Amino acid sequence: MEFLFADWLGTPAWFWLSFIALVIALTAFDLGILNKENKEMGIGESLKLSALYIGIATAFGAWVWAAKGGEAGLQYYTGFFIEKALSIDNIFVISLIFTTFAIPPRYQYRALLWGIVAVIVLRGIMIAGGAALVTEYGWLLYIFAAFLVFTGVKMLFASEKPMDVKGNPVVKWLSRRMPITDELHGEKFFVRVPDTKTGKIVLAATPLFLALVVINLADLVFAVDSVPAIFAITTDTFIVYTSNIMAILGLRALYFALSAMVHRFHYLKYALALVLIFIGSKIFVADFVLGGAKFPPLVSLGVTVALIAGGIIWSLVKTREEEAALPQ
Repeated sequence: MEFLFADWLGTPAWFWLSFIALVIALTAFDLGILNKENKEMGIGESLKLSALYIGIATAFGAWVWAAKGGEAGLQYYTGFFIEKALSIDNIFVISLIFTTFAIPPRYQYRALLWGIVAVIVLRGIMIAGGAALVTEYGWLLYIFAAFLVFTGVKMLFASEKPMDVKGNPVVKWLSRRMPITDELHGEKFFVRVPDTKTGKIVLAATPLFLALVVINLADLVFAVDSVPAIFAITTDTFIVYTSNIMAILGLRALYFALSAMVHRFHYLKYALALVLIFIGSKIFVADFVLGGAKFPPLVSLGVTVALIAGGIIWSLVKTREEEAALPQ
């Protein structure tokens, strides 16, 4: 029993065990019930499932608020909303990856699910490493903050370039070192097929496996922005990790609703850029303008939600106007 109340990264062990149990239960629910059969998920089902995940994440935030205090609760919700908004950018890239590898919708959910499982582990490693560095070298927060501001400014003014999925160095490396089938084999990531040169039966990867690899590589790139953004809000490792993972868990459900209308969120990137600039700059404001006082968590949450909501509304309005202006 003493173990359950032992401090682990600033939070009692039973908090961590409860969260891990919740993640395992949700993943088992996905694997054992939702993903029993390969089928295309409709927009209605996707929205309902996404609402369920958001409801669970919100309820978890209420538990954090009650157990760890109002400030921790606000920090959790701020981190969750930022991660959720940044994950919409992920959806654009994932949609492009599936299109490039010609993955039918009925197999996309399986690839997304296993991709999320990998992300949970990889994000945990990155966050644990970041927490250790920030604890040892507090000045790294200024590096994170400056990086967020730089990234936000770059997003505002950078021209959009299409992602070269098949030209990815890792995809090329894999293609040179292992046999890869030209066609899909259902939901399988690997199959045994005759070698084209020797005729021997060999283990070959399918395009579904390549899509899974590129999705995880893309998430690592996005994590370079999202992980510093959470650390700029709080250095509480429990809040950083849980808000991050709760936002990611609902990504696969949200994907099928948004992938059909990714073009309607074309302008959201500008709102996300402003969020990154705001989150990064508030560290400098707190230390050099407010004299070391904490930036009010409620203000952080309010500004974050306002920017994201405004970006979504503006994007929907602008893209509708552009569609209406097109010749019929």
